[in-house]
Amino acid sequence: MPYTFPAGFLWGVAGAAHQIEGGNVNSDSWVLEHVPGSPFVEPSGDACDHYHRYPDDIALIRSLGFNSYRFSIEWARIEPEEGEFSYAALDHYRRMLEACHASGLTPVVTYHHFTSPRWFAAKGGWEVLANADYFARYCERATAHLGDLIGAACTLNEPNVGLLIQHMGHMPGDEAMLNASYRRAAARAVGSDDFAAFPNCRHAPARDTFLKAHRLAFDAIKAGPGSFPVGLTLALVDHQAAPGGEAARDAARAAIDEPFLETARHDDFIGVQTYSRMRHGPDGVLPPEAGVPVTQMGYEFWPEALEGTIRYAHVFTGRPVIVTENGIGTENDADRIEYVRRALRGVQHCLQDGLPVRGYCYWSVFDNFEWSQGYRPKFGLIAVDRVTQTRTLKPSAEWLGQIARANTLAD
Repeated sequence: MPYTFPAGFLWGVAGAAHQIEGGNVNSDSWVLEHVPGSPFVEPSGDACDHYHRYPDDIALIRSLGFNSYRFSIEWARIEPEEGEFSYAALDHYRRMLEACHASGLTPVVTYHHFTSPRWFAAKGGWEVLANADYFARYCERATAHLGDLIGAACTLNEPNVGLLIQHMGHMPGDEAMLNASYRRAAARAVGSDDFAAFPNCRHAPARDTFLKAHRLAFDAIKAGPGSFPVGLTLALVDHQAAPGGEAARDAARAAIDEPFLETARHDDFIGVQTYSRMRHGPDGVLPPEAGVPVTQMGYEFWPEALEGTIRYAHVFTGRPVIVTENGIGTENDADRIEYVRRALRGVQHCLQDGLPVRGYCYWSVFDNFEWSQGYRPKFGLIAVDRVTQTRTLKPSAEWLGQIARANTLAD
């Protein structure tokens, strides 16, 4: 039978500033992309030019049937030099928020989606505990300017993803990013003695800085104008134990997820971001299972993982859940529809069991810049011509938009 989602359920699409705006020249990632010998297969460049095209893009998102748009504001634009805040950049993001409201979209704002100002990375970035105060100051200033228009807020995007990547084995290009000589080259490029950019940094000290930064940011945002829920988003895989792998599974959860889930108990919601599962054997992480297809990112096509992570996150934290990211990198749009259909069945099962799932955001709205892998992986509901910036809807965009408009998942 068709299933109707709760009234007020957020149906959204997601994007991140550096991956879609273009020209983010004051960010740490821009530096890393342009260092000689960079492992980035290509620079971000103009990305999807969303910085200039956002009015049409927001109208397009709404026309498809979605009622929410999750995007990030860019710290490197708002505070391009230490202590120097750009009112022009803040006004730009205020216009974006106003455009969302004019179109009937609830804006879900992420304050930090991987990228930081280059000056912050030159100070040791997230590896230095005291640097959490810089992030809190930025959140305070941004909220003072924007808070009355925000619908929901995420302080940090996937602060645990570096630990996850380290545990599961590096994605292509990440080995070089963790290389000490590459880090020194980035430091020289900005005239500094150090350059620590997330997620390519030492993860143990970064974890503690992120935990402190989140709590400080939560309080700073709550003290500002507006009244909206604030939470944290985490990169969650569905940890599964093969025979004899229970201890390895539990150890992975304890190292990667649980410190962040613990602090999320004090938040308004937990943002779940899931793409696949991780299988654990007695000797550690297992490779993809024979017969299970893999995506462009190299992990298993396993949409059922989302149901598992929603249940895990809610049981651990006791907080409502927003699926702030879920999607697939593929050239085959029929596979995208199949993936999302099965993932949404998992959301349905959670809701039927009484779990407080408040929304679902597909990642991503556009085929965008996928960090070290450049523009090859295709996560988007909307294709973007790399030369003309022409947007082309994929069948999955209209299919998911119809579900959002009807608030119903048909058989």
